[in-house]
Amino acid sequence: MANHSQFGFQDASSPIMEELMQFHDHALMVALAICSLVLYLLALMLTEKLSSSTVDAQEIELVWTILPAAVLIMLALPSLRILYMMDEVNEPDLTLKAIGHQWYWSYEYTDFKDLTFDSYMIPTSDLPLGHFRLLEVDHRVIVPTESKVRVIVTADDVLHSWAVPSLGVKTDAIPGRLNQTSFLASRPGVYYGQCSEICGANHSFMPIVVESTPLANFENWSSLLPS
Repeated sequence: MANHSQFGFQDASSPIMEELMQFHDHALMVALAICSLVLYLLALMLTEKLSSSTVDAQEIELVWTILPAAVLIMLALPSLRILYMMDEVNEPDLTLKAIGHQWYWSYEYTDFKDLTFDSYMIPTSDLPLGHFRLLEVDHRVIVPTESKVRVIVTADDVLHSWAVPSLGVKTDAIPGRLNQTSFLASRPGVYYGQCSEICGANHSFMPIVVESTPLANFENWSSLLPS
């Protein structure tokens, strides 16, 4: 999860988030190279007495047309690849439906019969020692590690957004509409997120907690829940 004064991304816990972080670094280096080139040319023009009587410079026009096009292709190809990977949900191992309410989340495991629950934030006064304020919930989303999880997101009242940064997922919850995303937790752990769409007075108090656990533990958990 995020730390105080943290300016970078949270540690990636899914292949999609790793790809997103690599693309961020790639785009940042391209932008840095462009800015450096522009600043160098500006400094050169200000410090040197350059003059030219050229009226028709086709070579220069060709360069400043092809070069931006090449840069855009360098950014577009990996971006489209990641978008395709994020949208691809072939044969998921588990399907989870997340429904946003004012101001809590409810979850349905559609592969299991009657496996549904509501997830409310734990008030600060009831928070166990060592847990995170404004982030812990009374019922966590439990998913198996190294399994493809499809998440269907919708809302019951107003716009919400289901987001878990370390898993690389952020999907709008829209009333009357089903949006879809997916993730694969690379390792066991607890991952925190929050509603990322301003949805009302208690928008800040509807966190998301996803706990990734080995498959055997997940099966034990699902069998112990009351139907």
